[in-house]
Amino acid sequence: MYSFGLLGHPLGHSLSPVIHEKLMKLIGIEGRYGLYDVPPEQLPVKMGEILSLDGANVTIPYKGDVIPYLDELDDTAKRYMSVNCIAVRDGKKTGFNTDCVGFIRSLEGAGGRLDGRVLLCGCGGVGRMIGIECLRHGAELTVKVRPGRECTVDGVAAYARENCLNEVRVVTADTGEEYDTLINGTSVGMFPNVGYSPADEDTVRRAGFVYDVIYNPSETLIMRYARKNGIPCTGGMAMLVYQAAAAEEYWTGMKFDDEDVEKIVDEMMEMI
Repeated sequence: MYSFGLLGHPLGHSLSPVIHEKLMKLIGIEGRYGLYDVPPEQLPVKMGEILSLDGANVTIPYKGDVIPYLDELDDTAKRYMSVNCIAVRDGKKTGFNTDCVGFIRSLEGAGGRLDGRVLLCGCGGVGRMIGIECLRHGAELTVKVRPGRECTVDGVAAYARENCLNEVRVVTADTGEEYDTLINGTSVGMFPNVGYSPADEDTVRRAGFVYDVIYNPSETLIMRYARKNGIPCTGGMAMLVYQAAAAEEYWTGMKFDDEDVEKIVDEMMEMI
């Protein structure tokens, strides 16, 4: 029987056990998925237990803290210096980043694109990963941040310069321009503060597609703006499930069909 788990603090109510149980059932393996809510002062002691699992996910605030405990990093983890998945490869504890896999697969599955003009709201945490992925896919990237938060874009801008990619533009307010894709990479609009949006309705109206990383609620305010104006959009549940599926693939060597993963996305949406 496989033994997997999620490391983080605080974890609260996590959907990960349910998602992974469904994924394991799909590929016909037996296993358990536990939650490891570990305070920072206990992390050095608990890492031995985490690394003894057949596979582990990592969430806030430990995506960087676990790196010194690993033998090596996959290119995905090196790119962001962020690990959300630990698996054994050739006898070594290896760190991966499946957030980027989940983001790209869920965006493309919903009909979104990154090779045009993109407005990204926020550039901290998952927003940094999204910004880099936008650049890697050829986007003309504009990042909207709160005044005084321009420094959060520095890492993405440095990545663009080092890899000879498009220059990143930073704004603190709506510029009245049109964008092929509008992405919320922040927690603005997440339950229980559901009455907020990182972009106003007029900005949304000028977008060709809207992507929100938030999965609770299943329809955020920015998504309501989009649907009201006939703009295709998607929330973050697909990203959550696809990144979990990518982790299971690293752990077990099995592969998932997109159609099967989408069924789990629909089931999780109904649960929310």
